[in-house]
Amino acid sequence: MFVFGSGVLIGTPAGGSPINFGLAQEVTLNVQTTTKALYGQYNFPVAIGAGTKKMTGKAKMARISGQALGSLFFGLTPSVGVVQTQFGEATQVPSATPYTYTAHQTPFVADQGVVYASSALPLKQVASNPSQGQYSVSGGVYTFAAADAGQGVLISYTFTNAASGESIAVASQLVGPSITFSANLFASDPGTGKQFSVLLYNCVAEKLSFGTKVEDFLVPELDFQCFANAAGQVCQFNFGDAA
Repeated sequence: MFVFGSGVLIGTPAGGSPINFGLAQEVTLNVQTTTKALYGQYNFPVAIGAGTKKMTGKAKMARISGQALGSLFFGLTPSVGVVQTQFGEATQVPSATPYTYTAHQTPFVADQGVVYASSALPLKQVASNPSQGQYSVSGGVYTFAAADAGQGVLISYTFTNAASGESIAVASQLVGPSITFSANLFASDPGTGKQFSVLLYNCVAEKLSFGTKVEDFLVPELDFQCFANAAGQVCQFNFGDAA
């Protein structure tokens, strides 16, 4: 049979619900065996013994899912609400005292910098009493120097959106416990519609990678290892063709 496309990858955390990895772009499975060769007087071995085996996988997924990453990698359930970034909010330093500006988006979390709109040169944050080229901020209220009155500025900051999206708060944990999940990878023959699949009974995620680039989509990568379940089963390959 033939298999076309990246297929679909579904992961099920132990004791949880199945989760589609989301628009899988590429899924790779590798099985390695350690070997030991026995040599005599000649340069090719006379026997080769097989030792331990290792099965690893990599999934590249285009849809960024808090449910998938939270459950399968961190072992956490996402919470409702996010911290968002307001970038380059345009305003002008008042021409008269008080030389202050209040961020539009609330609740305010943290300052992310201020630049002059005309030159993109950054202003320096100070604790209080700013002079030209400086600013201070407290609770989302930005204070500028009288010498910067009338100057156009771009303000960036983070704020809380409690009613939209979801977030995962990751804390340091004791070493040892692992997050296990089972996985089902399946794809079809484009000519016959017959299905090929691999069932992975026990997996542990070992690496999560993010990488952005100009003129391309963010495609997170999740690396994992497979191991045997209590019944000694590692995986099962299923082929739609009988022969």
